[in-house]
Amino acid sequence: MHVVRPVYKESGRIYRPDKCLPLIAANQAGEIQLEAWARLGYPGRGMPSEVLPGVSSVGFWNAHFQQNWGLPWHRNEGIELTFLETGAMPFSVGEKDYTIMPNELTVTRPWQPHKLGNPSIGIGKFYWLILDVDVRQPHQDWNWPSWIMLTKPDLDDLTKILRQNEQPILKVNQDVRKCFMKIGELIQGDHSFSKESWLIIYINELLMQLLQSLRSGSVKLDKSLTDSTRTIQLFLNHLEETYENVWTLESMAEHCGLGTTRFVHYFKLATNMTPMHYLMFIRLKAAAHHLVKDVVTPVSQIGYEHGFSSSQYFSTLFRKQFGYSPVEYRARHSQQPA
Repeated sequence: MHVVRPVYKESGRIYRPDKCLPLIAANQAGEIQLEAWARLGYPGRGMPSEVLPGVSSVGFWNAHFQQNWGLPWHRNEGIELTFLETGAMPFSVGEKDYTIMPNELTVTRPWQPHKLGNPSIGIGKFYWLILDVDVRQPHQDWNWPSWIMLTKPDLDDLTKILRQNEQPILKVNQDVRKCFMKIGELIQGDHSFSKESWLIIYINELLMQLLQSLRSGSVKLDKSLTDSTRTIQLFLNHLEETYENVWTLESMAEHCGLGTTRFVHYFKLATNMTPMHYLMFIRLKAAAHHLVKDVVTPVSQIGYEHGFSSSQYFSTLFRKQFGYSPVEYRARHSQQPA
């Protein structure tokens, strides 16, 4: 499935789809061993469309000495499983920092920003599988590729666990380790994709062993992680950083993967406002902060920079929200902390 690779901005950080440019540069410089099958711009040997549909990238890198690079904040087009065979790997997801240790696995989803390195990666052998199950938001149903051979009850169980638990690092058993190692050995030795059938078998074995490991552990499930309400909460964070964009009700709903009626319903549950009213509110709030912080830029320009098409429209809405015109508000508050 071909997807548009957007750039995200949230909480003052910029998140990009993972093109792994530092990894590519390190491999080209001979500083690291990289073996991967890939598509969608990920590094590695480009897979034909008929080979492993749904796999965005699968492979490993092997760093024998300390590197001077890391993979900055990014997201993936698919569910990413990573596994560390040796070494130690700095890893961040959301607002928290971790260190991945040998025999530990991470699971990140398309809506979870993450990075590797703090700021640089460590020594070690690191595997990954990015599998597109046709989701971009927490509430959407997962559609596994047709070559996944788990029975429906097993696949439903695995999907439920991976959707309803976002524990960033999981300790897994030796069988999962062996699966990643077999995948790595196959990819390293096959440059023609002639062993696709074996890789299909190994990935299915990996998913089954992962399910067994998760079933035997103490994984706590939280159904609210799959609610449409959570999709809206994630979008509210995104909207705080992109309010100057030309948002419409339809484009907001499309971003969230919801129909407009459902989108408005869940949005009002979360904010007690309509989407356009909320957008106007955060634009006005940001403009008010800018007016106080920057007393030089003309009021009309500040209004334009915050998504208002005319100075008169900006002034009318601003007075309605704050009780003062933008000029009056700046005069009253510019000597106070913004």
